[in-house]
Amino acid sequence: MAKPEYRNLSKRIIDRLSVDDKDTVFWDRDLPGFGIRVYPSGAKVYVVQTRVFGRSKRATVGRHGKLSADQARKEAARIIARIKAGEAEPLEEPSAAATVADLAERYRREYVAMHCKPATVSHYGLMLRKHIVPVLGKLLVSEVERKHIMAFQYGLRDMPTVANRAVDILVKMFNLADAWGWSPSGKNPCRLVRRYKVEKHHERFLTPEELHRLSQALDAAPSERLASAHSAAAIRLLVLTGCRRNEILGLRWEDLDFEAGEMRLADSKTGARVAPLPPPAARVLAGLSRVPGNPWVFPGKKKGTGQRNINDSWDRVRKRAGLEGVRLHDLRHSFASRALALGESLSMIGELLGHRKVQTTARYAHLARDSVRASTAKVAESIGADILPE
Repeated sequence: MAKPEYRNLSKRIIDRLSVDDKDTVFWDRDLPGFGIRVYPSGAKVYVVQTRVFGRSKRATVGRHGKLSADQARKEAARIIARIKAGEAEPLEEPSAAATVADLAERYRREYVAMHCKPATVSHYGLMLRKHIVPVLGKLLVSEVERKHIMAFQYGLRDMPTVANRAVDILVKMFNLADAWGWSPSGKNPCRLVRRYKVEKHHERFLTPEELHRLSQALDAAPSERLASAHSAAAIRLLVLTGCRRNEILGLRWEDLDFEAGEMRLADSKTGARVAPLPPPAARVLAGLSRVPGNPWVFPGKKKGTGQRNINDSWDRVRKRAGLEGVRLHDLRHSFASRALALGESLSMIGELLGHRKVQTTARYAHLARDSVRASTAKVAESIGADILPE
């Protein structure tokens, strides 16, 4: 536990107090129990804390600026006397001076950093820095209302997907503010804020002929400077395994068990998992050269690093193959589509793709119905030749 910070709380001293990443209480040397809470945003609020019958009691005195140091000290002495006399005083509300910028920093530090994957941490940090804090940062947490959130959302109307993601982040932030006692219980200003309708990208499934053109483009990629040999191999693996991009790019050589036919995917969206390494994918990996001293299957440009992005390579390859509008993630959809065509069940496809929820795999249900109809038609045509009149 950090030692309490004691100061002679004069106006000159208080004006100079600041903290970097966590709100801190500085206590007065002369009046025991009188202090000032300083937030990273620069906001400051006077507080008191004393003990009665062995129990700690806290209360808010007021904000620095609205009260001078001398006025706050006199009021603190009065509150402490009332608490010791058994008279009720309101419990301290940390949100009295906490701003949305303070809440965003605590959310980033204590929730995002502890519970989210590195890519999510980076993305949420960008959303906070670029969109949320510049617009809402100076508002007090306790004063934010639905109208503020709606105005913020409207400001991002030209980027509806970003607007929806930002509101989702704010929902979680204000839920945590409630849990941390930074806002009135049950109050979330994001409640009932409707998300923008965003046109969903329709799943794209490559036909056998399109896959053949993709194969030709990947063969030519290194010589035509469309993609490096490693990037081309990564794209082939996405088609052959149905894995996510980061799962493939995050592979280390030690993650591959060629004998058992398995890949240990440490950077999976749903947590670490073991995925099958089918023979065609194993042959692609076996043909890759290893960079001495680099543990990554797909090495980056800097020494000892791994590759993190193949989007540019994919853009060039898909144009060469005449696959306009096809995303890297559509290669995963194509894997699922082929599995259904070969008769695999939705539950098995969920296992192959590493889905944690049945609802995620359910998006392919229409393909399963198509497959059943096609199979039924084939069987009926065969029987029909025997039972129907010519």
